[in-house]
Amino acid sequence: MWWVGSWRPAVALATALLVFSSLAAVSAVAWPRGEAHAATAAAPATTVPGQEPAVIAHRSATDPVITNDIRLELDQLGILHGEETIRFEGAAPESFTRALTATMLYDTDHDRRFEINGVSAVSSDGATLPLETEETDGVLLVRIPTEGTRGVKLSYRVSGTVSEVAQGVQLEWRAVGAYSHTVRSTDVTVTAPLPPEALSCLAGEPRSAMYCTASDMGGDAVVAHFLQADMTPSDRLDIVVNYPAGTAEGEPILTRRWSLASAFQVTPATASVFGLLLLVLVGGLIALIRVRGRDERALREEASEGDHAPVEPGEHGRVRFAPPDDVHPGQIGTLVNETVDITDLSGAVLDLAVRGHIRVEELPHEHFTSVDWRLVRLEGPPGETLLGYEWLLLDALFGEKRTVRLSEIGSPHHCADFPARIDRVREELYRDMVRLKWFSRSPNRERGTWTVAGMGLTVSGVVLTGALAVFTTAAFTGLAVIIAGAAVTAGAQYMPAKTKLGSSVYAHTMGFRDYLLSQRAQSAPPGQRVELYSRYLPYAVIFDDADRWANILAAAAIADLSPEELTGDGLAWYTGPSEWRIEDFSDSISTFVVTLTGLITNTRRVRLLNQLQRSR
Repeated sequence: MWWVGSWRPAVALATALLVFSSLAAVSAVAWPRGEAHAATAAAPATTVPGQEPAVIAHRSATDPVITNDIRLELDQLGILHGEETIRFEGAAPESFTRALTATMLYDTDHDRRFEINGVSAVSSDGATLPLETEETDGVLLVRIPTEGTRGVKLSYRVSGTVSEVAQGVQLEWRAVGAYSHTVRSTDVTVTAPLPPEALSCLAGEPRSAMYCTASDMGGDAVVAHFLQADMTPSDRLDIVVNYPAGTAEGEPILTRRWSLASAFQVTPATASVFGLLLLVLVGGLIALIRVRGRDERALREEASEGDHAPVEPGEHGRVRFAPPDDVHPGQIGTLVNETVDITDLSGAVLDLAVRGHIRVEELPHEHFTSVDWRLVRLEGPPGETLLGYEWLLLDALFGEKRTVRLSEIGSPHHCADFPARIDRVREELYRDMVRLKWFSRSPNRERGTWTVAGMGLTVSGVVLTGALAVFTTAAFTGLAVIIAGAAVTAGAQYMPAKTKLGSSVYAHTMGFRDYLLSQRAQSAPPGQRVELYSRYLPYAVIFDDADRWANILAAAAIADLSPEELTGDGLAWYTGPSEWRIEDFSDSISTFVVTLTGLITNTRRVRLLNQLQRSR
């Protein structure tokens, strides 16, 4: 049968079960109350472990046998008085380090702080020992010189171990955070004004959930007693004792643990401050819109004054070009968008050409060669005075020469400081805006001031947010300052405000633009169309309508000029090579403007790159 020969293993298994059950019964008899209280007491929260050695030391035969008897007394004020008797059987080590817990985890947002004071130690013969203390990683390390002693007595006081619970008060303390050496037995006794009602303990590795070796409430149930055997340097011993209400005063000392979520916590207070800051920002933007709106109102009311032919009666029954408020093409771009763009400078060069200060000569070119032009500096019409930025622009283009190729402009051989000269032209245009009282302050300086202010506000917001994140939970409010700073920085380009006169001139200029973009602008009297349309062309460059007006000007030249006037030269201010015809003018002038704009842009870009390289 199947059971034949199986009785011996069965007997062995039954014997083993009987032995293990007997051991369990002996343990239950030895510590009857400890088991009961361990089941009812709340387990302590996970605490910050003491300093752990890189390698756990194992006690050899020559190492001393160390024991520790810890007496803890809780007084009515909630202060825990500790006295430890550390004994050495054999040669004592040179020093013995004891870790007293200063911080432990409390909940997801807080740490529990224990205030440790009055740390002192005496040797077994009563001599005071010099201690070295260091708080690190949430523990207070106490280094005790123990060489040549049979034992030491360590004393200290701890605050913050008591908290109120539903059934009364609870003492929670990490009786042993860490030892520097293996300790054979750690005996902890806790006394208080009233007897304990429940207790619990955890021991072993920092994350272990195992109970200590033993725990009970003493023979008369008046003290709490805990025992842990063979504690290695990495072990800890946590104890919890519940007492009746009124046993001791006190509450946990909590500190908020930093985390990104807690630092930027949204509460009614932080949300209110954040909303208030955003409201101020929105109010500022509304005010800015209203400031900009003044130009719009002036545009609606006064634009009609510029929406007509920009001419006035001249000599011998002819008409003379007279732009609204005598605004030059280079000034228009600055007035309109409050920035001196490269297109403004290109329009200014073309304006100097049609007014007789520069002649543009398109050079012959082969099929696969690039187009180039020769610029010739002329004296200009007698009695005409150039503006400051126009003198500087001519100086940037020609320097001391009378002629220059367009491809040579900006090269080091022609002018080593061409970008700097262009910058001076731009600065003079900005000064022109103030001189003419179109702006109360230079637009670029106004823009720069607000840009710096916005960047400063942004940096301040970052610093404020960082400080609030480290020390408070109101870092969310600092984000509003960052947003405000970024908005001011981005909105700096809108900050230059025109004066009343500047708004009026701007409105007239917009009316002039509407006129040039309409069919009515092509109603100049025959015989004067080439001259007037030539004057219109630089403004058309600024208003992004150059191609159409170049075609209109070419058609007017074909109709008004004789074949002799058109052969070879074409216009007084723009000439082409022998194979060139006036029909090519639109393509030629578009290519010229694009080439000139790209040349100025590239030289400025190269200058910026050189400045960045020198600053490294």
